[in-house]
Amino acid sequence: MAPRPAPTTGETTAETISATWRAESARLVGALTRMTRDLDLAEDLAQDALVSALEQWPTHGIPGNPGAWLMTTAKRRAVDTFRRAETLRRKTEEIGHGLSEEDGMPDLTSQVDFIDDDVLRLIFLSCHPQLTPESRAALTLRVVGGLTTAEIARGFLAAESAMGQRISRAKKTLSEVRAEFELPVGEERATRLDDVMSVIYLIFNEGYTATAGDDWMRPELTSEAIRLARMLAELMPDEPEVHGLQALLELQASRGPARVDAEGRPVLLEDQDRSLWDELLVRRGLAALERAERLAASGTPVGRYFLQAAIASCHARAATPEETDWRAIAHLYDVLAEAAPVRSSRSTVPSRTGGRAVRRPAWRSWIFFPPVRSPAPTSCPPCAPTCSPAPVAMTRPPCSSARRRR
Repeated sequence: MAPRPAPTTGETTAETISATWRAESARLVGALTRMTRDLDLAEDLAQDALVSALEQWPTHGIPGNPGAWLMTTAKRRAVDTFRRAETLRRKTEEIGHGLSEEDGMPDLTSQVDFIDDDVLRLIFLSCHPQLTPESRAALTLRVVGGLTTAEIARGFLAAESAMGQRISRAKKTLSEVRAEFELPVGEERATRLDDVMSVIYLIFNEGYTATAGDDWMRPELTSEAIRLARMLAELMPDEPEVHGLQALLELQASRGPARVDAEGRPVLLEDQDRSLWDELLVRRGLAALERAERLAASGTPVGRYFLQAAIASCHARAATPEETDWRAIAHLYDVLAEAAPVRSSRSTVPSRTGGRAVRRPAWRSWIFFPPVRSPAPTSCPPCAPTCSPAPVAMTRPPCSSARRRR
């Protein structure tokens, strides 16, 4: 495959390599972990491929398919590694099949589904239940997000050496418990999926309302959490709660530019300049919620992320605080309260509805299903309650028919 022309103005080779790595690293590490059954080795091989790109692309040009170039280079490094180990010659034949020098760059288009399965396996592996929530978050950002240890340490305001040790201990734990690189099934899948979503939510909340440091927010962490949520939604398109998580993060992050004033002081939701809200994030969040609604309408259970996203959508659709559908919000909080005891912003709702009891719309149908285990979020954004999971199936959230903001 012929190299593409030299980078044009505004696009350097280094920037292209960085963007390619961020987009492809999870696929690389996932595929290599499947082949080698060794997460540490897989990450080393992927890093070797990145180093090769940094060495070769500035001189020879950027390949037409940068991701395929990295994958092929990493596979060849894997072949070389196994050739040096006499006891692993059989794996050499399996990994090296069809990768002779004259074959050139393979077309990975036909392998996209398989590669995406590898990414999903990698996400579940990095969120293994034997790891602490903090270790899951750090390892996920490292092997799935493609961030460097230094970037992760900066995001959590930790020393780089300490973060490196945390990631190393997480990998060692996975090795000690012989964690399998397979997709969980049955009840374990539901539990593990909730663990994955909780990790992404933890990363988002640490960026949305920082628990350490002088800054109120850390946008780099919220952006990374949103990227991971979008990735998970693409990999698991039939899970409404996954789309609900994406919707919640997009809608909450849309308020970022208005959450602090010029002096860096926090601004309450009702006092925010809504013209500063990120309209693109609002649209993406509402679109994700609509996808979740369609799946929920068929009877697929949903839980706390979907319901919190529905609450956030009531604010997003209101052009002014006065237009907020507080009756709908009260209804949604009541559903959360029925599903499980919650600590939330529900106490503020009666004042918004004139202190009157809010009666359930008769035409709404809510069917509760047995809850699945899940730790409550570490912290919750404004108007997003902390609650135990309680999957529910529903028709549409009350705010769905409300006028879209602007």
